[in-house]
Amino acid sequence: MRWGFIGAGQMARALALGMLRAGAVEASQLAASDPHAGALDAWAEATGGAACVSNRAVAASSDVLVLAVKPQMMPAVLLDLSEVVTRDHLVISIAAGVGLEALALGLGAGPRLARVMPNTPALVGEGASAFCLGRGATSDDETVVRLCVESVGSGRLVPEALLDAVTGLSGSGPAFVYIMIESLSDGGVRMGLPRDVATQLAAQTVLGAARMVLETGEHPGRLKDQVASPGGTTIAGLHALERAGVRGALIDAVEAATKRARELSAG
Repeated sequence: MRWGFIGAGQMARALALGMLRAGAVEASQLAASDPHAGALDAWAEATGGAACVSNRAVAASSDVLVLAVKPQMMPAVLLDLSEVVTRDHLVISIAAGVGLEALALGLGAGPRLARVMPNTPALVGEGASAFCLGRGATSDDETVVRLCVESVGSGRLVPEALLDAVTGLSGSGPAFVYIMIESLSDGGVRMGLPRDVATQLAAQTVLGAARMVLETGEHPGRLKDQVASPGGTTIAGLHALERAGVRGALIDAVEAATKRARELSAG
C-alpha cells in the first residue's frame, strides 16, 4: 500500500517514521509534497521517501493520502486534488476543524474519508490520537487508519461529534501538562533544588504517574489515595492544590479549548 502525504511537516514525518519503525511500510512506499523546499529536504532525509512539489503527482501515485496541512490551506489543497482523487483512495485528514462534510464537498463523492486528531507527543512515539470514519469507509480502512496512529502511540475510534472534545483534551493537553511540569520544577527550585534536577524529576514524575494509570488500569483517584498517607506530606500538598482550585482550572482549560475547537469547526 502506497502512502502519500500532502504536507511534509513535523507531524507528517512523525507518522511516516512511526510506520517505518513498526515495519508497516517501506521507504519506497512513501511520498510527500510540500511547497517549502526545507520541509521536503527534511522529509527525504528522515524517511527516505520520495519528495515532490506537486500534490497531484503524490496523489496519483498513492493508495492512502494523508492531508497534513494547516486548516487555512485546506480549501486550496482540496480544490487542487479534487480532479485526481478517486474512490480507490483513502483520504485521511489530520487538520483540526475541517470536518468530514467539508472534505467531501471539496473532494467530491469519490474517496473514502477519515479524520484523525493527533497530538505532538506523536513526535516521540507517545501520541494520543482519536479518529473517525466518513461514509463509505470500510472496516479495512479502519484497520489502515488505526495502523497509522498506533505506530506513534495510541488511537481510539470516536464519533466525529466528539473530535472537538478530543482536541480540547489530548490535542491541547500537552501544553497543559507542560505548565504542570514547569510549575513542579519551579516548586523544586523554590525549595532549593538545582533547575536541571528539578525539571528532570518533575518530567519523570509525570511520565511515571501516567504509566501507572495506563498499565495498572486503576482509577487515578485510587492511585492518588495510595500515595497520600494519613497526616503526611502528600495530603498536605493535595490540600494546597484543592484550595487553589487546580482541579477546576484543568477542567475549565479542557472546556475552553473544546469550545474554541467548535468555533473553528463552525468557520
